[in-house]
Amino acid sequence: MDMLKVFNTLTRKKEEFRPIETGKVGIYSCGPTVYWFQHIGNLRTYIFSDILKRVLSYEGFSVKHVMNITDVGHLTSDADEGEDKMEKAAAKEGKKAEDIADFYWKVFREDFKKLNIIEPVIWCKATEHIREQISLIEKLEKKGYTYKTSDGIYFDTSKFKDYGKLAKLNIEGLKAGKRVDMGDKKNKTDFALWKFSDKPGKRQQEWQSPWGIGYPGWHIECSAMSTKYLGQPMDIHTGGEDHVPIHHTNEIAQSECAMGKKFVNYWMHGAFLTFKGKKVSKSKGGLYTISELQKLGYDPLEYRYMCLLTHYKKQLSFSLDGLNDAKTAYIRLKNIISEIKDDGEVNDDYLIKFEKAIDDDLNMPLAIQVLWKLVRDEKAKGKIETITKMDEVLGLNLFHRKSINVPANIQSLVNERENARKTKDWNRSDRLRDEIKRLGFLVEDKAEGVKVSKI
Repeated sequence: MDMLKVFNTLTRKKEEFRPIETGKVGIYSCGPTVYWFQHIGNLRTYIFSDILKRVLSYEGFSVKHVMNITDVGHLTSDADEGEDKMEKAAAKEGKKAEDIADFYWKVFREDFKKLNIIEPVIWCKATEHIREQISLIEKLEKKGYTYKTSDGIYFDTSKFKDYGKLAKLNIEGLKAGKRVDMGDKKNKTDFALWKFSDKPGKRQQEWQSPWGIGYPGWHIECSAMSTKYLGQPMDIHTGGEDHVPIHHTNEIAQSECAMGKKFVNYWMHGAFLTFKGKKVSKSKGGLYTISELQKLGYDPLEYRYMCLLTHYKKQLSFSLDGLNDAKTAYIRLKNIISEIKDDGEVNDDYLIKFEKAIDDDLNMPLAIQVLWKLVRDEKAKGKIETITKMDEVLGLNLFHRKSINVPANIQSLVNERENARKTKDWNRSDRLRDEIKRLGFLVEDKAEGVKVSKI
């Protein structure tokens, strides 16, 4: 196989991936803030990180994947302003913040299963790592990178000469830009490490610290937990492209200043899902959740297939028309595959082409093209084994059939087909089988009887 190449946001270049430890890879992915349902735009980012993990596993690496759960400290504004999203949700729903977090985390994990996303090796909650966050802030304080304001402990970005290197920020331009209420902050880009409780005892989530009762800022959790479980530096850090200018920029600043060494070797970011030209976001009402798409008649894997048709670094414009096209193609692909006879061999020519695609910065659109060429190639051998290998990366369950409650109209066609088979009217039997398949169902004649499954 070729050497895997990935686009590193830090260098703005496609680079050969070289792990810190031979045969092993550590990945940290920014997880959800569990105050509401995750929409399909959020989930596109996790499909991207899942493909990355599958490619690395396919190539023989042992992958240690860590993902955080933000259940405290993420304010409604990335500029350290507004209410804590968890506290706000708890007040709105009249529940404990812990219960809110547990409920939406459970839904998130169910969405992972629906989309065939492999769960991380370690889930880590911010509320369960307060001690580690306080310890990291203390390191920064001892090194002179912090200062105290009326509402918290802040990181002084002017003391980190490489601040903004990930996003290529023009710090002087930011300072000279639109005026923003800075409060007690020394610099516009400074960010909160620890926030003081306005009225101790009022918040559901607050802790005692060397600086008084309060709670951690959003950014510090990722630095503390990633370092705990993966060390520093780590191999790969993933997230959405919206994390580049603030969240990931701040992670780099606090981590490298605290530890005195590089934080991450490869930064990888997935592009937005857009709708009518605008980024999909929960704050704007979101678009659809996976459950909502299911209610509209879509299989979650049809959405996964749609995502794989666009490179992870390119914004994907979502529409139901586009999803319908993906649904049709996905069903057709599984239909064709269901009729392939296994000849027990791997087709090296097609597999090599597939591997070249995935090694080229996870070029899944090209990988899908290779798959389609294989299934349509009447002369190609080894299709079953080759597609099985490809699906280790694609995660589309191309051979999986769902046993379901068969709709009445489909069952009627199945019964008609059985009658045709009994009278040995094979032409009519075949026509009915094709009609059933066109409607999205597969009929299989087993020794124990007829099995009907959804394609």
